[in-house]
Amino acid sequence: MIARLFKYGFGVALGLLVAVAGAADRPGIPEQGIPQLVPASREQVTLTFAPVVKQVAPAVVNIYTRKVVQSQVPALFNDPFFRQFFGDPGGGQSRDQVQNSLGSGVIVRSSGVVITNNHVVGNADQINVVLSDRREFPAKIVGKDERSDLAVLQLQGVNEALPAIELAESDAVEVGDMVLAIGNPFGVGQTVTSGIVSALARSTVLVSDFRSFIQTDAAINPGNSGGALVTSDGRLIGINTAIYSGNGGSVGIGFAIPANMVRNVLAGILKEGRAVRAWLGATGKTITADLAKSLALPRPSGVVVDRVVASSPAARAGLAVGDIVRSINGHEINDFEELRYLLATMPVGGKAAVDTLRNGTARTLSVALEPAPETPLRKITQLFGRQPFGGAYVANLNPALSEEMGLEFQETGVIVLSVLPGSAAANIGIRVGDMVLGVNDTMVKTVDDLIGATANPLPSWTVAISRDGQAYQFRVGR
Repeated sequence: MIARLFKYGFGVALGLLVAVAGAADRPGIPEQGIPQLVPASREQVTLTFAPVVKQVAPAVVNIYTRKVVQSQVPALFNDPFFRQFFGDPGGGQSRDQVQNSLGSGVIVRSSGVVITNNHVVGNADQINVVLSDRREFPAKIVGKDERSDLAVLQLQGVNEALPAIELAESDAVEVGDMVLAIGNPFGVGQTVTSGIVSALARSTVLVSDFRSFIQTDAAINPGNSGGALVTSDGRLIGINTAIYSGNGGSVGIGFAIPANMVRNVLAGILKEGRAVRAWLGATGKTITADLAKSLALPRPSGVVVDRVVASSPAARAGLAVGDIVRSINGHEINDFEELRYLLATMPVGGKAAVDTLRNGTARTLSVALEPAPETPLRKITQLFGRQPFGGAYVANLNPALSEEMGLEFQETGVIVLSVLPGSAAANIGIRVGDMVLGVNDTMVKTVDDLIGATANPLPSWTVAISRDGQAYQFRVGR
């Protein structure tokens, strides 16, 4: 409908311009035989998005969350002197404090499945979803994916088919396409803004691990997060997630997670309870202008492989260090972030055609789209006792765990998953993400190695860890 109205309206406007131009050349009485272009209806002179808005707005919802947190009241309120001025708030005691937040979401299944940003719902204790017709439903989190900043909700008590939005093919979007942003900015209620796609594959937005966003100048403000970015034919092209702003308001630079990423995360969470992505088993570097010159390439484009994990899909397909990855399934690769994004949007199963260049010879490899393996088993373990890692949760690092944590898999080993506050591990500075290399004279390769090395209490310990790629060794105790 919109396409027809735009096309017709443009034709009428062009005809009017021609008629005016002709009249300007021949002042006076209009030339005989030239028809007078008089619009016959409001539709012929009006460009409107109203039909699209009526179609998609009912599927865009407002999300209200509630979380109870404990805050510590300063101990100074134990002093009677201060209590006579400020009352008795329970000095030095924990008090419950309610945090409220709001955002937007999109119904993508008529059964009441809603997609939104992970940062909208977070670890909320209570989630309420309000439809455009003001009906309200409680919602539960089906699954979250922190790496893509997406979460899937299920509305409770739905006994009818709800309006849902169809997901578009986001790879088909082009710069200049018209789009609408629908959400709940600043909590004022559902709002629609229009604009165009300003850029594609933006990779400098640090709000998720997969940085390939659709940029738009449609006004997006706080509260729009999780809302819909839709095409002029009423399909979901992205989930609004971030803005670039110096004052907290829209300056015409907003970013949306592409629908292809949304589709893949949604399918994984609904089927497996978590996002499932294809694992290449290789890392690489973006080809810069200087690197392109040294490699005798005509322009800086693609990724040069710098590591291939043994027995990975990349290794089995024949990918090797030094190969240049130029495209996947016909999609040109401009940088490493684009490579990671394309893999993350491809459904697991089947194969991908990877175009490479080796020593000037072009080759196409067939790479299996498989999830990262759980080898070795994680064996998540909490360590106790008077030893350097007491109070820490550790696990065997494997490709699947690396994927979940957003790490580039290098090799197996023991990784710290969490550290209890006030524990022995916390007191000596052990952090999440540390890799345990050794304890005293024992080299640590597995969780069992670490358990054995710390089984007997000692007056002092020598601990070796790797942090952010740097190895450290320190002594604990006497």
